[in-house]
Amino acid sequence: MDTTIVYVDEAAHALGMLAPLLQPGQARAPTRWIVVGCAPRITHRVSKWVTHSARESWRGKWAEKVFEQIVPLLQASGDPVITHLACGSLDEFTATLRARHGEGRLVDARRPRPGADLQSARGPHPGEPRGVWGFATMLAGSGLLLTAD
Repeated sequence: MDTTIVYVDEAAHALGMLAPLLQPGQARAPTRWIVVGCAPRITHRVSKWVTHSARESWRGKWAEKVFEQIVPLLQASGDPVITHLACGSLDEFTATLRARHGEGRLVDARRPRPGADLQSARGPHPGEPRGVWGFATMLAGSGLLLTAD
């Protein structure tokens, strides 16, 4: 049985990304779906006035709403679905899930937010430069601006 881990932060966006994977005419192997809810962050200002248990309660209610929209679609073909609420680093959480359920496909169905750097669900690849191109691009752009005068 194949295993697919799906990271979700918004049901409508995730359903749009998962629909091509669930085409009715497409022959596919049985899949164990592991749906991981990534709740929105609570701002620092709000977190000062809300207790930890209230925050966890809100995260649980948020996850229930998202899961009740996504899980029936995945279960329609008879595939088992396991739901989790993400906690901590997604790299560590992914490693834990893969150790428990085996290697499988990873689908990041979170909505990209402009200006916000989403935490990687797959982790950096070995040999992949980190932050070098951003700095080099900034230097090249600055040099271009200076020479344009």
